Amino acid sequence: MSVEDSCLGPGPVSPPAGPSGALDALFALSTAIRYVAFGRGGSVVSRTRPHLHGASSHESDRYEELLVNPTLLSLARRRGEIDCGGLEFLVVGYGAFRQLVLPAGGGHVSIAVERAADAAALVPRVQSVLRSHGLAEPAAP
Repeated sequence: MSVEDSCLGPGPVSPPAGPSGALDALFALSTAIRYVAFGRGGSVVSRTRPHLHGASSHESDRYEELLVNPTLLSLARRRGEIDCGGLEFLVVGYGAFRQLVLPAGGGHVSIAVERAADAAALVPRVQSVLRSHGLAEPAAP
């Protein structure tokens, strides 16, 4: 499977620890996966399946990974830690695709899947890939 790599952000970007091999492993989980990104701090490393129709722009993806997903995770994590047993994942239902977002490697992993795909069904396999690449977040207390 051929995919295109891109680093999103200003200047040279140091990828979060361990995402390179994880990108390949995550794409291998399903042909419904359109895009995978790892974000931590001001760094984003992403890969998009080539020849996508209706793909978002790189600039839009960059802001999603730098602003939107970290904010959503922070808010949901805070709520989850009150009395819900923590946060495992989020699914955002956009019109053109579904975005699965999980805490990972001190930041997050974001996986866009085709709209008809069951993003939540991928969670156990995504978590397994994250564990095998040293990117799993510790379980909530």
